[in-house]
Amino acid sequence: MENYRKIIHVDMDAFFASVEQLDHPEYKNKPLAVGGNKERGVVAAASYEARKFGVRSAMSSKLAALKCPNLIFVPPRFERYKEISQVIRKIFLSYTDLVEPLSLDEAFLDVTINHFGLPSATLIAKEIRQKIKEETGLNASAGISYNKFLAKIASDLNKPNGQALITPEKAEAFLEKLPIEKFFGIGKVMAKKMNGFGIYYGYDLKQYSLPFLTSRFGKSGLHFYQIVRGIHESEVKPNRIRKSLGVEHTFEKDLIATSEIKATLKDKLLPEFYRRLEGNSAYGRTLTLKIKYNDFTLHTRSKTLFISYPHFEYGKHRQ
Repeated sequence: MENYRKIIHVDMDAFFASVEQLDHPEYKNKPLAVGGNKERGVVAAASYEARKFGVRSAMSSKLAALKCPNLIFVPPRFERYKEISQVIRKIFLSYTDLVEPLSLDEAFLDVTINHFGLPSATLIAKEIRQKIKEETGLNASAGISYNKFLAKIASDLNKPNGQALITPEKAEAFLEKLPIEKFFGIGKVMAKKMNGFGIYYGYDLKQYSLPFLTSRFGKSGLHFYQIVRGIHESEVKPNRIRKSLGVEHTFEKDLIATSEIKATLKDKLLPEFYRRLEGNSAYGRTLTLKIKYNDFTLHTRSKTLFISYPHFEYGKHRQ
């Protein structure tokens, strides 16, 4: 891989749940969910023992409890997760300054040029995983390739506590066999749309020309055309720009009255949202309100405001 970049994607294994099992030995080897309870709420993370029963993150906790009657629910402790994430981040930075965090539990590293002059990205990934285990007691998986997209896919191939390499020579053959929904930038809606054209795997996508893809999928057509051929030029960006910021809350009891909903927005959610804006020195132009009903249907409404940011004052705009 001498003429290619060397990219590593490190992904912690069931991070939130693993931290809880680490700090509470009585939870070890038991099905555990972080977030929610047996009556209501949403699962933020699930241990591998819980995943065997079909429990997944973003699943309603009530459904999770039905799938796994012995499921243990614990409240999230984000400060603890951040604390461990900072330890992991220091390990990354000891190898390269080109670290792009995606969340508390995963990041891209460009180790083409690294602080130790090591030639093998595979060995670097192995060292990093070992150091994470030694310093935190947690397992991590890693993917290695010549671009971010392939590295991220590779990190999922040998989970948990493993790593995989996708070389330039093997990339296209690998991508031809990859289900279309696994491709970067293709969600459930787009995958369904592609299925309508008989596109289910990378091989199917590869049969379509660039003009066809751009005529059907607009600007994304070029992205799809390139990515199925292993072309993804996005660089590892240490100072990744935050594109959104929000706050949400799952209530113990349903909010019914309009006055109750408005009071909660004004007195609880909006102040917390404003604190996060200040803490991140951020501002935005589009506001989105998301409401999830007790049957788990989701409604969103957005509005773009044209305001002068330097003169924006919370007290004047919070209505």
